Amino acid sequence: MDGPQAGDSAPDFSLEGDGGPVTLAGLRGKAVVLYFYPKDDTSGCTAEAKGFSEMAADFARAGAVVVGVSKDTVASHAKFRAKYALEPVLASDPDGKVVEAYGVWVEKSLYGRKYMGIERATFLIDRSGAIAKAWRRVRVAGHVNEVLAAAQSLAEV
Repeated sequence: MDGPQAGDSAPDFSLEGDGGPVTLAGLRGKAVVLYFYPKDDTSGCTAEAKGFSEMAADFARAGAVVVGVSKDTVASHAKFRAKYALEPVLASDPDGKVVEAYGVWVEKSLYGRKYMGIERATFLIDRSGAIAKAWRRVRVAGHVNEVLAAAQSLAEV
C-alpha cells in the first residue's frame, strides 16, 4: 500500500486554506486529523464534513485540529464552508503534491470507466508529527466517531 502508515513521519505539507496558509510545521504540538476527500459539495464529502463539524468541540477538547484536503480551489472551499457552516479547516491541493505524498491519488472506477481521483482517507498525526493511525478507503458512516475516539486516546497519553 502506498502512502504513510502508522508509525511513519507524516509527510510535511504547506497548503492554502480557506482561512490562510496551513502547514504541518505550524500545527506541530497539536494532534492533526488530516482527511482527504474527493470533491466539495458532493453527498459523501458533505456528510463527512458535516460529521467533523458536529464533533468540532470534541476534537478541540482532545487537542486535535481537523483539516480537510481536496484538489478544489480555495474559493470552492469557502463556498462549501459557508453553505453548510462547516468547522474544519479546508485546504486546497490543486497540484496534487500532498495528495500524492499521502498515497491517496488512486485509480478509481465508475460505471466501468477508470480514472484517477482522491481516495477518501484520514490520517491522525500526533503532536510530534508521526502518523498515529491511518484509515484508507473510508466509509463515511461512523467514521468521525472512530477518528474522535483515536484522537481522544492520543490526548490521554
